[in-house]
Amino acid sequence: MTRTEEQKDMARAAASRRANSYLRLGATLAIMGLLQIYVGESWGWLWGLAYTLCHLFELWATQPLVTGVHAPVWRRWMAFVAPFATSAAFGALSVPLFASHIRFAPTLGGMLLAGALLNVVVVNAGSRSTTLMAAAPHAFYLLIAPFIAKAANPGANLADVLWFGALLMITSVTVASRTLNTALKAEADAKAEAEQRRYEAEEAVAAKSAFVAMISHELRTPISAILAGAARLHSEVPEASSKIHAQLIADAGGLMRALLNDLLDFSRLEAGRMHVEQAPFNLRQALSDTLRLWRPEIARKGLKLKVKGAASLPRWVAGDVTRLKQVLNNLLSNAIKFTERGEITVVLSAQPTPERVLLSIEVIDTGPGIPDALLARLFTPFDQLHAAVVRQHGGSGLGLAISRELARLMGGDLTAASAPKHSHEGHGARFTLTATLGLAEAPRVEEPDLSITGLRVLVVDDHVVNRRAIELVLQPFGVEATLAESGEEGLELLASEAFDAVLMDVYMPGMDGREATRRLRAGSGPNRNVPVIAVTASATPKDWEACAAAGMNGHVAKPIDPAELFGALAQALAGGAPVATSDGAAA
Repeated sequence: MTRTEEQKDMARAAASRRANSYLRLGATLAIMGLLQIYVGESWGWLWGLAYTLCHLFELWATQPLVTGVHAPVWRRWMAFVAPFATSAAFGALSVPLFASHIRFAPTLGGMLLAGALLNVVVVNAGSRSTTLMAAAPHAFYLLIAPFIAKAANPGANLADVLWFGALLMITSVTVASRTLNTALKAEADAKAEAEQRRYEAEEAVAAKSAFVAMISHELRTPISAILAGAARLHSEVPEASSKIHAQLIADAGGLMRALLNDLLDFSRLEAGRMHVEQAPFNLRQALSDTLRLWRPEIARKGLKLKVKGAASLPRWVAGDVTRLKQVLNNLLSNAIKFTERGEITVVLSAQPTPERVLLSIEVIDTGPGIPDALLARLFTPFDQLHAAVVRQHGGSGLGLAISRELARLMGGDLTAASAPKHSHEGHGARFTLTATLGLAEAPRVEEPDLSITGLRVLVVDDHVVNRRAIELVLQPFGVEATLAESGEEGLELLASEAFDAVLMDVYMPGMDGREATRRLRAGSGPNRNVPVIAVTASATPKDWEACAAAGMNGHVAKPIDPAELFGALAQALAGGAPVATSDGAAA
């Protein structure tokens, strides 16, 4: 053991002895009272005074050791020998007890030393030097006990047997001390190993999150190009067959984007970095918009959609509307996917309280249902109930796992149940989503002018595919796009030409988007106050806070969604508050 480690052990032992002061002084006072009452000896008070003074000396001597204050060498030596002095004073009581002719007085002396030794072992555990210093006086008193007993009782041959008892007591205490130190060392090693494993686990999670973030950033570039190109192709080609092909590309790109978003959401949930917002929104309108998006798909499959209880819902509540829609979209998607005929029923209800609203949404289908044996696996990440599901419907097996975690973050839960018939067909599946929402009033906002036709927008991105994809998204809106491939080039253009807005990639080699925005705001050019919209694949509240701190006015995530980009530009140009993107971050 190194000198530093021994000093730390001594400091811990000194702190433990100080914490034990009330017990030790209380026991001393009790012993003095008992000696006065049952023995009638007043010298017990002198012993108690001497022990108290030694104890106070120990408290003074060990103060620098406990507080970590540097002390001179002589003070450190006092701290080292103080436990010896305190134990010597306490154990001195056993000498007159061993020499007493009063019945059971020697027994009381032995019990005092035995208790003192056990206290030393327990209180000073971990510091070998302090244990030895504190135990040495008690061991000495035990070894001289036979001499004192024989001198007080010359004709008592049984006094010689006290040697055996003293040695047995010292040996037992020594073994107990070693056993306790071994147990404490094992506990310390186990804690250190657990701490190391926790650190390694956190490092692994951080590395995985960084890997997922890096891969997502790289994947969003081609996905953006696929979606933008497919949308442009679909709007320009006249042939119906070409439109079908363009739509197929767009659908494939949308599936890729959904899978990527699921992976990112799962990574954030696993790392504990997913948060839900508390913002006012129109609950009825949000649920109505979500259901309206799925009506065409339900009709194309020949199914019916029934909605019950919508009129009982409050209008304005506070919560995360994006995450609520995300979970409902996933439940509706699954219901449509697994229902071949019949209907899908959505049952809405709300239980208001003075401060909260408990929202319940049930999605019930008439599909094959879920066997009870498979319900436990339903919310397991990357798990499909059976291989036929993967072959027929695809998917990553993340949707329900993410949805349940999001529901719990919103103060609720997501559960599933199924009631199969006796035949091969079933009653279908029933998913119940609950969420705790706050009460809110309708915000008073003025609708901004949503026209962005004729704007001059500077697009700053280091990747040519991203620049071209954003340009394709902006062209149908009548926006003139100027392209820059780096933060430095973007600042040069901003210093010489006037723009209505800037779409700034956040992560670029060299000067990144946030640094470019800071320099723009610190300058005095014609675009010092121009709205800057952050464009990035990393879309977390922490990232948006960093973007806002750099002077950016909005935020959209890759792959670029035309509606989100339109809304972010219109909102920023109107001088309004940031709007929400599809992944729950602010924009």
